[in-house]
Amino acid sequence: MIELYTAPTPNGRKISIALEEMGLPYEVHAVDLAAGAQRTPEFLAINPNGRIPAIVDRDAGNFPVFESGAILVWLAEKCGKFLPAEAKPRSEVLQWLFFQVGGVGPMQGQANVFFRYAEEKIPYAIERYQREVRRLFEIYDRRLAAHEYLAAGDYSIADMATWPWIISHDWSGVTVDGLGHLQRWLDAIGARPAVRRGMDVPRRWNPNPDIQKFVGAARKMLV
Repeated sequence: MIELYTAPTPNGRKISIALEEMGLPYEVHAVDLAAGAQRTPEFLAINPNGRIPAIVDRDAGNFPVFESGAILVWLAEKCGKFLPAEAKPRSEVLQWLFFQVGGVGPMQGQANVFFRYAEEKIPYAIERYQREVRRLFEIYDRRLAAHEYLAAGDYSIADMATWPWIISHDWSGVTVDGLGHLQRWLDAIGARPAVRRGMDVPRRWNPNPDIQKFVGAARKMLV
């Protein structure tokens, strides 16, 4: 059994999607971000950085894992799926996983901050991060022109990590117009039943209106 500590954000949904795809039993703990639940001593004992997602693997002596990329690798190795064992394809999956973790996630997150949340709208900052996000989207589009999935010729944790971010591009004010290969991939991943189930986790979430707007924007992309 996996205990999942999460909220309805792209990083949180990476893990709920993975758990659904892998068929691993899990229990959901919705973390109330607006109330500061991620900063309580109990949560910090699981993730010292005070961020979601985090898991506790009961089958491994209540072993805690934080950081979404590390969680995905842990779960993939646990179930023996979505991360190849052979060195080169495994490296390929990890390269694209780390590209998401270090690239589109942080850049799109900053685009969200300056475009949606900052009280002072700074055009330079908004344009800078939106332009960088679009540049990263174009890298994905070129990759997907020659590959059905991001890495190793098959659906993997790299796809699970990346899709929840790119599907919410409207929230960042970034378009995928003209990126036909990326759009094809978004549609294909979004049609997977496990992905749709994972997008509904947690079913009861933080009442923060900004989070609800974000959730609504992501859901619209699935219609």
